Parts: sequence; C-alpha cells; structure tokens
Amino acid sequence: MLLAQISDLHIKQPGALAYRRVDTAAKLARTIARLNALDPRPDAVIVTGDLVDRGSVEEYRHLKTLLATLEIPYWLLIGNHDGREGLREVFPERAELNAGGPFVHYAVDIGPLRLIALDSMQPGQSAGTLCAARLAWLEAQLDAARGAPVIVALHHPPFDSGVGHMDAIRLDPQAAEALEALIARHPNVERVMCGHVHRSMFARFGGTIASAVPAPAHQVTLDLAPDAPSTFTLEPAAFALHRYDPRSGLVTHHAYVDDSDGPYPFHEPTGDLIA
Repeated sequence: MLLAQISDLHIKQPGALAYRRVDTAAKLARTIARLNALDPRPDAVIVTGDLVDRGSVEEYRHLKTLLATLEIPYWLLIGNHDGREGLREVFPERAELNAGGPFVHYAVDIGPLRLIALDSMQPGQSAGTLCAARLAWLEAQLDAARGAPVIVALHHPPFDSGVGHMDAIRLDPQAAEALEALIARHPNVERVMCGHVHRSMFARFGGTIASAVPAPAHQVTLDLAPDAPSTFTLEPAAFALHRYDPRSGLVTHHAYVDDSDGPYPFHEPTGDLIA
C-alpha cells in the first residue's frame, strides 16, 4: 500500500499569483504529472488542506479542473485558507465532504488503512482548533476502528515546530492536548498527518508520530530564531510517500517534484563498488 500526501496547494483564480510571485496552479500541475508518472503508482493521494487561497468558488473550480488530470483517487481535507461552503458547492459529488454536518470531516477505508480526516478550521482565523463536537466525533471513529491501522489527518499540526510565526497559528494547545490523549488511547493509530507548515517535520505525539509535509509550491523559510520574520522561499516542490505494510507499519519518504540528475550506479558491471 502506497499513499502520497500533498498539502497547501493555495490555488488562486486562473492567472493569479500567490504573494505576487508564485504560480501555484502551474506547480500543482507539475506535481500531478509527477504523481501520475510514479512507478509503482500510489493507491491514493491525501491532500491535507489549504486547497485554495481565499476559499472562493472560482478558486475551487480552478482546483477541480487541475485535479481532473490526477489519475489516482484523492481525498481532500480543509485548511485555514479554505471555505466549507465553496468546497461543497464545487464538489457536490464528493459525498464525504458533505456528510459531516457543519464540519468537513469523514472516515474512509483505503485498502487496509482507515483514514480519519479532521476539520481543524476556524472561520476567519489562521490557527486551528478541535471543538468538543469534533473531538467526540473523532473518539467515536477511533473506537469503531479498533484493530485496524488508522491514519488521522488534519491541516494544523498539534505540536510546536520552532518556527515561531507558524507555531502562533498551529492547532491550539488545549485542542492538541485533547487530541493527544485520544490518540494515546488508540495504539492502532499509525500516524497523525498534517500540513500547514510547508515543511517536512516529525514529532512524537500520543504514542505515535505526527508529521507534516512540504508544499508543491512555496515553502516556509526554515528559520528557528525566536523572532524570525514570516517569510517563504522557493525551495524545490516536494511531497511525501507513505508506504504501509503490516510488518513495518507506515514508512515515509520525502520526494521532490522536479527531476534531478541520475540515477547512477554504485557498482561496476563486475559487482565491485565504484572507487
């Protein structure tokens, strides 16, 4: 079982650039081409929020056109740049996006894995939360999935990264504590998958691992100074590949979108290591 994870697409209206500099649509198109060309091809793609930049219907229509070229089943989560109403209006055929009442949350089986997708968005705010209703729904889903390997996915990381301006808008600490307590009671949770921070990160969390991924477009600047400014870089676009088997669980690889030089052999035709 192979899952790809992309996040923070920030699709704008056709022709518009993010922050007057980043062509997020072109970068997503390249990412989709890369995913389609993978061999072996992933069984599914999980998109952990910030699908668009302003939550507008026009942006979601542009996103849907771009995703139509993806030849792999995909699952969408909502982030702080998203809008529940616009997403549901443009993707009415996606029953899971419309099944959670006021929230865009759902649970589905992807092969042997159970994906529980959480809605951590607070309208009008960059930081995330999980209210009592969402936590109660999650608990019911985790209880129902006992014995099956589970991925819990949400947009906002429930841990501090050391990037100060992003930690100020992470999942709020009270919600993170409640989430960690829930996860700790369910040892079948293989991973807590996040987006939001536009970087590859890993942290111990609730007896498992919480991880975040880079973006197909721009990355948050890696600056761990306490007073670091809120900036981004055009580091190479990247995504995650999560390989699952029952013996080793979930193993994650960091992959780049654009081709690099190689591959080159380590060994001579004789079998000797190249000196």
